[in-house]
Amino acid sequence: MVRRDFFAMHRALELTIEFAAAEDAEMARPEAVRRVKSYSAESGYVYQYYFFEVQKSHRGSSAGTEYVYMVSTDRKTVFPVRIFVRTDAVKAWAARTGRALSGTEEYAAAKMRLFEVFDENQQIGPGAHDYFVDESNLRQLLALLDL
Repeated sequence: MVRRDFFAMHRALELTIEFAAAEDAEMARPEAVRRVKSYSAESGYVYQYYFFEVQKSHRGSSAGTEYVYMVSTDRKTVFPVRIFVRTDAVKAWAARTGRALSGTEEYAAAKMRLFEVFDENQQIGPGAHDYFVDESNLRQLLALLDL
């Protein structure tokens, strides 16, 4: 009796897995849920933004990681702001401190640069917006995070 129940349960599990696999193959990939955040800048403007994507990239001969945030100033139009973290700056920081930045710490530096951009500009709007994290500002950005 126990053996028969085991085989019945095993077959039911196999059918469930086969059904789920077939169902997944036909389903469209769901859109990612984005968490929109607000930032009240020193400039007086309030920005809404969300993290959009990260990818390895190049700017000229410089390698790095590009963090893209989608930003709005009016809750109607959204535009990208790209923060490019240069690999040579990250490597120089690692050589100076004796440890590498984690991916989370690098993301945090990019986000602090985004906030700096919001604070420094009267208002940014649609158009090409590329900003950099390099050796001139990485140490300062990480100091804000107590790193």
